[in-house]
Amino acid sequence: MAQGRNNYGNRMNTNTDNKSGFKSYSGKKKAYGEKRGSKFDSEKKAFSDKKSSYQGGFDTDSKADLEAPQEDPGDIDKLEGRNPIMEALKANRTINKIFVAKGEREGSIRQIIAVAREKKIIITEVDHNVLDGMSSTRAHQGIIAFVAVKEYVEVDDILRAAEDKGQPPFIVILDEISDPHNFGAILRTANAVGAHGVIIPKRRAIGLTSAVSKASAGAIEYVPVARVTNIAQTIEYLKKNNIWVAGTDSTGERAFYDSDLKGPIALVVGSEGEGMGRLIREKCDFVVNIPMQGEISSLNASVAAAVVMYEILKQRGR
Repeated sequence: MAQGRNNYGNRMNTNTDNKSGFKSYSGKKKAYGEKRGSKFDSEKKAFSDKKSSYQGGFDTDSKADLEAPQEDPGDIDKLEGRNPIMEALKANRTINKIFVAKGEREGSIRQIIAVAREKKIIITEVDHNVLDGMSSTRAHQGIIAFVAVKEYVEVDDILRAAEDKGQPPFIVILDEISDPHNFGAILRTANAVGAHGVIIPKRRAIGLTSAVSKASAGAIEYVPVARVTNIAQTIEYLKKNNIWVAGTDSTGERAFYDSDLKGPIALVVGSEGEGMGRLIREKCDFVVNIPMQGEISSLNASVAAAVVMYEILKQRGR
């Protein structure tokens, strides 16, 4: 660990000019939710061919009760389940239409319908088997919302979020995580520990899908996610902004709880099967391990990430 921190003073005094290919951290302000556009407006007709009579907040078009909408996967995504949809409503995310199973009027469904009515969102009742056919997760809980695809942010937006809060950056970097349940669980923990954002690669990794949203239990609405072309270059860029990069691997130099994880930090979590790639490991300032006492030699990626994220939270709170 000592060798990872030896050059801290030097790095703090070095020129932090941005690497070519990245937008300026100090000069760029990009709103997280500005990428709504005319393309989505034109494509939303794919699942709503005509304006229906809106009576009491419900679409009474009988055709809608029989047929699932046909969505363009490039411009439209689904949120499934009560909690993700309620969180999206509270976060003022643009929702085009909500489909509710016939007869669902109890508990949180009633609250969702009330909030959606206030926001003038069209709500359509359909048979439960129609929702089953629309569902990707098979766990829709009687409600599905169609929305524009969640916007990604820039790395600079994550740094700006930390600066606006007056906190040292706390970033999670995922090296080719491909399972939506792992990604969703990591987003949920990232929100719980106060991480300022998550960075993922564009290739060989899961993106922000409805399955990830479901697994995150709504955290996807609150954790900024940047998707970059080159993780190694991004790590170098973070270093130029005086952020220490800690990798996680069974061959790490010391246990995570014996490592200095305070201050500006980015935690790298490797893929489910292969862990961190060789180049990514070499780019890290230091690598920590999670001691294992039993017969099993590794943890699930989201569990390992959660263990170390909470240690970071603990140390930052001292």
